[in-house]
Amino acid sequence: MRSSAVDYAETAVAAVRDDATARYALMRRLYEGLPQPGSPHLPYRRAALTFMNWQLRRGLLEPTDGARPGSPWWRAVNEQLLRDLCEARAIHGGHPGVPSSASVLATLDFICRPSAQSWYRAHNIGVVSAYLEHEPLAWAEGRLERFCVNLVLMRVLYAHTLVAAPRLALGWLAPMAPPLGDPRLGMTGIFLSLSRVLPAQYPIGENVARFVELEHGFGHLLDVGVIRPRIEHLYDWSARELRLPGLRDLLHDGIPSYAWDSADHEPWNPPPSLLARWALRGLR
Repeated sequence: MRSSAVDYAETAVAAVRDDATARYALMRRLYEGLPQPGSPHLPYRRAALTFMNWQLRRGLLEPTDGARPGSPWWRAVNEQLLRDLCEARAIHGGHPGVPSSASVLATLDFICRPSAQSWYRAHNIGVVSAYLEHEPLAWAEGRLERFCVNLVLMRVLYAHTLVAAPRLALGWLAPMAPPLGDPRLGMTGIFLSLSRVLPAQYPIGENVARFVELEHGFGHLLDVGVIRPRIEHLYDWSARELRLPGLRDLLHDGIPSYAWDSADHEPWNPPPSLLARWALRGLR
């Protein structure tokens, strides 16, 4: 008899837990061979692998007891996404069982009905669920890492609105939003990648001010000029759309506060660049 879908997923993830390259290979395989003509799922793999490549380069997914220890928090979040996709694929492939969580159910919906909206919904339910479950691990990270963890969350939530709530995402430029956020087109890597300014290694220390100073450019324009003015609406919409009300508690008075003291607001309010000021005026 076939193993249950849950057992299948646990076994598959356990086999790659302490091998970062094998984790990447598993994620790559999970998008292949789905029984639908034309392989409509493969283009969505781009976004998942782009961000995972960034994690590999920084050593985040390495074993925590290795010569170059990885991050317990990043490993746990990545494992959640792998397990969801493994279990959903197993159910779709005939293994017995029903989805064990909302994120697995959403992933199964993506497998059955692939679209940009269903991909983001499945991905973000898994990500936010992992954030909420593993916040104690996040508090053990350095100050700059915790800042970036909040930045990543803010950006993945925003990327979802580009395809599912374009008016919220870009106001009067809403018709431009869906192609900008489509994970099949390679733009998602721009929204998620912080590699241009973050040190390549892990851990990265405490100097948030230096990171914010270097972020001038597209990342600064996106964060300061576009996302921050609508951040309250972004978290409210995402909490409802993902059916995860605990997400709303990760924002206090407009300050992202996952494993972060909301009184420490200075890094979140840098002086806007010229382009960011234009966006603040033009995208109200």
